[in-house]
Amino acid sequence: MQTDRHIRLFRNGANQALRIPRDLELPGNEAVIRKEGDRLIVEAVKEPSLLALLATLQPLNEEFPEIEDPLVNDSDVAF
Repeated sequence: MQTDRHIRLFRNGANQALRIPRDLELPGNEAVIRKEGDRLIVEAVKEPSLLALLATLQPLNEEFPEIEDPLVNDSDVAF
């Protein structure tokens, strides 16, 4: 798959800008850009997954109380 494209750079106020062709669009509304030598690398910012978020949480260090109420039987539930 050929992804190299020649594009024109332009000024947007004090910033240099470029238009990303539709077939090379990134998902989302935010990206990260960095310079490596003469190259600019633009990467989409990925939304963190639920697992990644949960991995950042600290474990709880508290005891949960015993539950004395019996579980509800299916026969006790009206549908």
